[in-house]
Amino acid sequence: MAASANPKYTVPGLSVEQAGELIGILQMRLHALNDLHLTLKHVHWNVVGPHFIAVHEMLDPQVDRVRDMADDVAERAAALGGVSQGTPGALVAARSWEDYSVGRAGAIAHLGALDLVYSGVITDVRAAIEQVGPIDPATEDLLIEQLRDLEQFQWFVRAHLETSGGELRTADADTEVEAARRAGS
Repeated sequence: MAASANPKYTVPGLSVEQAGELIGILQMRLHALNDLHLTLKHVHWNVVGPHFIAVHEMLDPQVDRVRDMADDVAERAAALGGVSQGTPGALVAARSWEDYSVGRAGAIAHLGALDLVYSGVITDVRAAIEQVGPIDPATEDLLIEQLRDLEQFQWFVRAHLETSGGELRTADADTEVEAARRAGS
């Protein structure tokens, strides 16, 4: 059964059609969270320079929380009667974004690129909240909780990118490579 197909049963108070819609939305959140988890680990492994240890250690709790978020999303889909697709192939086939594009780089450069990653994930979570809100307050609550954590993680990242004048060095960057370049300069 595909993750977005209507389930055979669901929780009381929702139709199987509503549950199917929620499951499809949750599946994309699961893909985004699995991708984010792997991206954070990639940065963790490939960060270098004078801020190495600070960034290296800052990312591990984010990785752990994002993995927990993915588990919560998959379990919510299961509670709704769905099947979560957690394989790499399913993620790559369904995603609308490109792979993280920065390899071995300085800590601040990676944080510049990560700021864009977080912006994309947060924007998508906000859109998902708008979609699920009219259908199911439990799923909406789950996503709102995750949004708060993701926004806090972005704040941690941005604290390294902010100038003394309160500007983000990565402002208006369109690509991860451009954000990394601006942050690193």
